[in-house]
Formats: sequence, C-alpha cells, structure tokens
Amino acid sequence: MRSIPFARRAALAALLATGLTGQALAQPRNLTIALSTNVNTLDPHNTTTIGTDLSVISHIHLALLVRGPDMKLQPQLATAWRAVDDTTWRFTLRSGVTFSNGEALDAEAVKWNFERVMNPANNARVRPWFALVSEVSVISPTEIEVKTRSPYPALADQLSTFFLLPPRWTQSNNPANAAVGAGPYELRQFTSGDRAVLQARAGWTGDRPAFDNVTFRVIPEAGARIAALMAGEVDLITGVPPSEMRRIDQSGRARSGHVDSIRSVFVKYNLLTPPFRDSRPLRQALNAAVDREAIRDAIWNGIGSVSTCQVLTPAYFGYNESLRAPTYDPARARRLLQEAGVRPGQLTIEFEVPVGPYLLAQEVTQAVAAQLEEVGVRTRIVEMEFGAWMNKYLRAPTMGQMAYLSQAWPTLDADGLLALFESGSPYAYWNDEPFTALLRQARQTTDANRRRTLYAQATQRMCEEAPVLFLFTQPVTYATSNRVTWQARGDDWVRAGDIAPR
Repeated sequence: MRSIPFARRAALAALLATGLTGQALAQPRNLTIALSTNVNTLDPHNTTTIGTDLSVISHIHLALLVRGPDMKLQPQLATAWRAVDDTTWRFTLRSGVTFSNGEALDAEAVKWNFERVMNPANNARVRPWFALVSEVSVISPTEIEVKTRSPYPALADQLSTFFLLPPRWTQSNNPANAAVGAGPYELRQFTSGDRAVLQARAGWTGDRPAFDNVTFRVIPEAGARIAALMAGEVDLITGVPPSEMRRIDQSGRARSGHVDSIRSVFVKYNLLTPPFRDSRPLRQALNAAVDREAIRDAIWNGIGSVSTCQVLTPAYFGYNESLRAPTYDPARARRLLQEAGVRPGQLTIEFEVPVGPYLLAQEVTQAVAAQLEEVGVRTRIVEMEFGAWMNKYLRAPTMGQMAYLSQAWPTLDADGLLALFESGSPYAYWNDEPFTALLRQARQTTDANRRRTLYAQATQRMCEEAPVLFLFTQPVTYATSNRVTWQARGDDWVRAGDIAPR
C-alpha cells in the first residue's frame, strides 16, 4: 500500500473535518428558468420585451438603474442621480467598471449607447423612449448629463430598461446573437427557439451571484412547462394555468403562487381600417357585449382584476380612480350595433391571438368570441406564434382587425403605457388628436398634480372612445421547485438575482 505524503494527508483531513470533499466543493449551483416564448434578440436596444429578451439581457449587461422586486429604483452603474432642472438630469457612475473584454464602461461608453439608440439610421426599437433627449454630455469619466427638449419626469425610471453595450466590440459584432457585457453573467450558449445558457463572470466585482450557471429554456406550452417542473428539469415557471396550481402544490415537488401584475389585458382594435375606423358605437358595443367577471372566474379561477375602463392598473402614476369597468349589457350592445349600422350576423371580424406569452390567451379569446357571437358579431380567430405576430404588429405593420394583447410599461408612469396609443406610435393603430394632445401637455410639466389631472382627462377620453375592448389586469401565476424560492414580482422581470437556493 502506497503511503500518502504528509501535505496531502493534512489537506484531506481538513476537508473531512469540515464535512467537505473535492467533489462537493466543485459542485456548481445551477438554476433553470422556463420561458413561455422565444428570446428573439440579445440586442438591448432592439427589444422592448421584458419577460424574455430583456430579462435574459439584464444578466449580461448593466443599466444605469434597475427596479427591484419592491418596484423601487435601485442603483446599478449609476450610484446617484438627480434632476438639475426641468430638462437636465445628472448621473454619477461607479468607477473602474469594465466589460468582460476589458473595455471601460465609463461616461463616454454611456454617451455612445445613447447616441446609438438616438441615431435614426440604426432604427433602434427603443428609440421612442428617448425621443425627448436632445444632448448627452460627459462631465467626467464618472459623471454624465442628459438634457431633454422638454420635461421628462420619468427618464430615470425609463433608464431601468436601458442596457449598455461595449462600443468597440459592438462596432464589429452583432449583439443580436452574441454578447459581451459588464454584468454578473457571461453568455455561453444562445440558440434561438431553444435556450440561453449563462455562466457567472469571473471578473464581476459586485456581490457573488447565488447561482454559477443560469439556463433559460424556451417551453411555449404550459403543460410542458409544468411537466418539466415536476420532473425536476426546471426551477421556475410562469404562466401557470390557475386550474393546475392545486395539483402542483399537492405534488410535494413544487409550490405555486400568484401576485398582481402591472400588465393590462385587452382586445386591441385596428382603428386605421374598417370596421372600427370612425365607428365608436361599434367599439362601445363590443365592450358592452363581454361579461368580464364571468370569463375571469371561469378561466382564471377568479384570480386577477377586471379593468376599470383603462389600460392603467393601480400601480401606475396617473391611474384614474374615478373610472369604472364597462357594464355587461347585451341589450345595449345590440342597440349600439344597430346605431353602427351592423345587422346581426352581417359582420365577421378577424381576431388575432398571439400564442405563448399571455395567460390562457386562447381560452379567453374563445370566450370573448362566443359572447360577441351572442350579440350578432362573428369572428375568425387566427392563432400566431408570438414573434411572428410581433413582426406583423410592429414591423409590417399589418395587425388584423382586432387582436388579443397585453401590455405594461416598466416606468410605472402613465406616460409610458398611454404613449403606446399616441398618434404616430407604431403600437397605436389609433389617431386621436385630443387624446394625444393631453399626453403631450402632461410631458411639458414636472408638476405632479397637473400631470395627474391631464392623465385623468386622457384616460376618460380613452374610455369613451374605446380604442380597445377592456378586459383584465393579468395576474402573474408561477411555480417553483423545492430547490429555490422566488421574490415574485408583477412587472414581468425574471431574474436570477430575485431567486435564492433553499
């Protein structure tokens, strides 16, 4: 029998004394998160989709600020920020921050990112977020000043979704499918439609991540996500059908839960084309034809709130507390259809439903369509993969006559979410100058009370004009494996930093 050298015996004894072995020390801490839709791009300037694209991106890249699970802004690259005056913001940055390739993430790099987004030639998806920015100035390597053409009270909030790329690397690489960042994780694999695999970055100077490896798997079908959770293949799933929550809880393998979200669910009308263009009675008729509470109770097991004739939820600054949900009144719906010149059975509407990201969207769509049929309006339901539908909705743009949609805005400010309906926005499919004028007036002031008054008028106008069929506030339903706990949040972010090993 060969003897073990003294130094090796001492090291082995120390490991055994603490109950550890080399194998245990080397055991990586892994986390797997299931996503309901594809990650379409890793370029943070060309996506506004928080629940997938930006959630993955936020592990790789830094923003000036981030929003925590408590919905409050927290410092990230910026250590301090303030409004110098109505049109000037100043940000102080952490010093010595670098991207994983060694490039400095300093004030010059931040300025370059602003300019990349603001350059019309780049056609950045997030460019409308910064339409009011007129100038970005470097004060020092750790201080930057942002000037706006008019007051932009929500700028700091909006910057929580503005992630920063390395200038030199980006100029010779495609950040849509590759990544070099300054965040806590590095990209190890990205296969669109399948997964993104991240590994904790050796050069990260912040707090050590709780997990060494984070994998985001794309599993569009809810049943398949639940099966993967039960099999121990994933640790967190969202979009859990409420009818499955009890089964998950009783399995002994996982736990389910739900929280209120900031996301509003509605059926969007295309007001640029018939039959909804110039026909307010038709739009109002469809709002009167739908029994929201019955649909919520039957399909979501009573989870979630009925929309109060506005797309804002109570979490937003500018929420109009005086508005009430449209009354379910089939008789009124039929009278309004008659006023709109629509005879029973005469009208068939193309009804698009993107598949994947929205809780039981297909089931809710079928229920809405059935209730419209009861008042004499037929529909032709067209199901589409979410990414393909987004391209049709925003890039073509050729959205159908109406579509099932859910929207939120990370600033939790009325200006962000209501701006999706502003004349000229590619999201709007509605040109209403009185509504748009109210939004633009609200942007001209930092007076909070004045802004609330203007948003109350804008939401009242939107309720009356009914550019959408108002439905619900969508809940966040989720389940976790027994290996982890999650600080569940209602703003769509899915981040490893909010998850802890049990």
